[in-house]
Amino acid sequence: MATTITIDPVTRIEGHLEIEVTVDDVGGEQQVVDARSSGTMFRGFEIILAGRDPRDAAQYTQRICGVCPVSHAMASCLTLDSAFGVTPPDNGRILRNLVLGANFIQSHLLHFYHLSVLDFIDTTGLLDLSPWSPRYASPDMIGGTTAAGLVTNYLSALQMRRKAHQMGAIFGGKLPCTGSFVVGGCTEVVTAEKVNDFRTLLTELRGFIDAVYLADVATVAAAFPTYYQTGGGDGNLLAFGAFDLDSSGTSKLFNAGRYTSGAPGGMDAAQIAEYVKYAWYTDACGDKHPAEGLTVPDADKPTGYSWLKAPRYASQPHELGPLARMWVNGEYNNGVSVLDRIAARAQETQLIANAMDGWLDELVPGAPVYADSRVPQQVTSSGLTEAPRGALGHWMDIDNSVISRYQVITPTNWNSSPRDDADQLGPTEAALLGTPVADVNQPIEVLRVIHSFDPCLACAVHMVRPGQRSGGARVLIRPGIA
Repeated sequence: MATTITIDPVTRIEGHLEIEVTVDDVGGEQQVVDARSSGTMFRGFEIILAGRDPRDAAQYTQRICGVCPVSHAMASCLTLDSAFGVTPPDNGRILRNLVLGANFIQSHLLHFYHLSVLDFIDTTGLLDLSPWSPRYASPDMIGGTTAAGLVTNYLSALQMRRKAHQMGAIFGGKLPCTGSFVVGGCTEVVTAEKVNDFRTLLTELRGFIDAVYLADVATVAAAFPTYYQTGGGDGNLLAFGAFDLDSSGTSKLFNAGRYTSGAPGGMDAAQIAEYVKYAWYTDACGDKHPAEGLTVPDADKPTGYSWLKAPRYASQPHELGPLARMWVNGEYNNGVSVLDRIAARAQETQLIANAMDGWLDELVPGAPVYADSRVPQQVTSSGLTEAPRGALGHWMDIDNSVISRYQVITPTNWNSSPRDDADQLGPTEAALLGTPVADVNQPIEVLRVIHSFDPCLACAVHMVRPGQRSGGARVLIRPGIA
């Protein structure tokens, strides 16, 4: 008989994700042969924003997620800039980039050291207390002095993340949610003292990235070379672009682009649509561009298995994230896999930190940081940027000077999406197929694939009914009958 094993919850993700995998014998090896990804809480911010002053959006949307709120502030402010017809002055643009960059650094350090690397190291005798124990263990894990060194750096990374938050707060007012991002720029003034304080922290963080983070990623990669061939999925990649380098909106540190069916291409936001055949929304919400998107729950939908819609580009699933950004910008093209996601993220961290040092030189103390504007009567606008986990889009309609429609598609909506109307698997579902599982009672291999995407379900789904418990994630494993 088939055996079902439930792991509830899977730790070290943000939010509540349920992954169901079926494991069967394939050529004498136990492998994942089917997978389902399910967001288990209902998204509600689109409904909350309707009827509000558009300028509230930059603050409300940051509460979608405590890990990447700055990206939501950026996407919202880009949407507002477009709607209000205003261009931030150079100082305002650069300050936004610096605060966003600080958030990228802390999030990338969080992913490797505190969410992902523990899948690869044996912490017996090193981290035997809750929440690090009990946990899965496997014979292939790194042990001994190498494991001890990684745990030491795990602890150091906590301090580095704190300093990244401190750094971002210099121009963000505070973090994790910034109060300085507004339509037309930022509210924080530039002084020589603030620039020096920011650079002092950035210099320390760059030293940790260069000497510790990149080296630790190389250590893990050397110990697990087969994970360069594990968790690839369909290989489609998509990026919206981020970090404007001037006021044109076309010159960016990361340009928009895609890699589809083995070929590079441009990115046209008109090609985005969301599907709901397997999502708990009414059918009327499906097959729509987000500018026309609807958020009408249907919790009793017979075919539904997720609160995430299924975003697609030109009707095809695409993976988002650091690997996608680095790939489409020619910075990384080794492959698409578990380790490629981890390695590309580390290299991106270094690239962003180095760029931030140059942006500090471009700030002009005392120069304007925002431009005045007025709330329009009626307009449709959008803002596309990047969060640490991938491309992020906000779409807004204003009628009678208030928000009449607001739609958000987060990176995890793409990466952890369910099947679409054509029954195409979401990126995480596809990446899990073929994953070998040595011990169905401890499917650490499945977790390595899941964690490589750095899923953020807090971002993808936002509300839960009071009084009902929702687990972090379940992995249901059904071995085939020999």
